[in-house]
Amino acid sequence: MVTSSAITAAVLVIGDEILSGRTQDTNVATIARFLAPFGIDLAEVRFVPDIEAEIVAAVNALRSRYTYVFTTGGIGPTHDDITADSIGAAFGALVEHHPEAMALLSARYQPGEFNERRQRMARVPQGGTLIKNPVSVAPGFQIGNVFVMAGVPKIMQAMLEDVAPRLSRGVPVISRNLTVTLAEGTIAEGLAAIQAAHPTVSIGSYLFFAQGGPSPGVRLSSGTTLVVRGRDADEVEAAAQDIVALAQSHGVAPS
Repeated sequence: MVTSSAITAAVLVIGDEILSGRTQDTNVATIARFLAPFGIDLAEVRFVPDIEAEIVAAVNALRSRYTYVFTTGGIGPTHDDITADSIGAAFGALVEHHPEAMALLSARYQPGEFNERRQRMARVPQGGTLIKNPVSVAPGFQIGNVFVMAGVPKIMQAMLEDVAPRLSRGVPVISRNLTVTLAEGTIAEGLAAIQAAHPTVSIGSYLFFAQGGPSPGVRLSSGTTLVVRGRDADEVEAAAQDIVALAQSHGVAPS
């Protein structure tokens, strides 16, 4: 649940390969899990192609709305890696070879291998600070409230270690999960009443199907997982107890 006082974040996933379905994104889930202990709400995710105007528009929209923006993808050596230039355009900053990044990358390659294309990975908008990459050396960078990171999941996750000390902390969200063998439609009205009675928490309802049923010949049984989330432990517990009472009123004990 996002409130006006919450620390918020957005993720901008950059790359044609994601939008085409050729590559499956896993970075969003990783970033969401990373932010949770900091009490930072991931409030929006956008996907954009390798088009500078699209990246610039998205970055400017997101950085003005949220506390932090995390971008993934497009900082490699190839022609379609245009994230650094696009971020520079969004901030109106000249993009140039960062001395520290050049030194780090130069040391990684044999003499003659650190060619012009590889040097592209050392380009950072003026005013940007490096994000360390302990996996493949080529750094990401931070400029303003925007963290620019690799698209390769293993590298992106490693970069988060250097991002962590730079983040402010909010109040972490507390959650309670309850599972009931009741259809969503059966408890929908009761859940709406509980949500209205506890406006500071959010209640999510997720239908599931499982193998095996209560009667012979029934191969699938259904139920609902209910997730109560909020920053006030007492309110979360009170809402959870109301859900328990709702389930019991239908003859079901939640787990």
